[in-house]
Amino acid sequence: MTAAPADFARARSEFLSIDAPRVEDGAAIWRIARDSQVLDLNSSYSYLLWCRDFAATSAVARGENGEPIAFVTGYVRPDRPQTLVVWQVAVGQAHRGKGLAAALLDALTARVAADQGLSSVETTITPDNTASDRLFTSYAQRHDVALEKEVLFDGELFPEETHLPEVLYRIGPFAT
Repeated sequence: MTAAPADFARARSEFLSIDAPRVEDGAAIWRIARDSQVLDLNSSYSYLLWCRDFAATSAVARGENGEPIAFVTGYVRPDRPQTLVVWQVAVGQAHRGKGLAAALLDALTARVAADQGLSSVETTITPDNTASDRLFTSYAQRHDVALEKEVLFDGELFPEETHLPEVLYRIGPFAT
């Protein structure tokens, strides 16, 4: 199932812009991640660094007051410079269910493709995260590219006894 054009229209009515994050967005992004109750929360410091060092491969959607209401963070794999790794995607509670995550992901990958080229997108998802599975499956369908899934890190590698495995989603290749 893919996001319908009406979903994107509703998402666009919820924000004024999608752009690269700024350092001063770090605290708001950290709060969105914290309030998601599903993401592994990084330190607030790491979100500030992310906004400084990886702004070119990340995006925020801004509400009417200019404050971030959703974000996607990513980085380019050092050994595969045309592969964007999506680290986290989160949408503030009041803005969920309207296609905003898909709009953010599309905007970010279009920007990265235009700026430096893009052959594939990777992310990791735990098997119980159905929202992320739907987001990236529909992304691959919308862009008419392959989606491969494989276990990247087995749960046994993590120090927490209850950690689920991380499944690698590899999307692409995109036409260059």
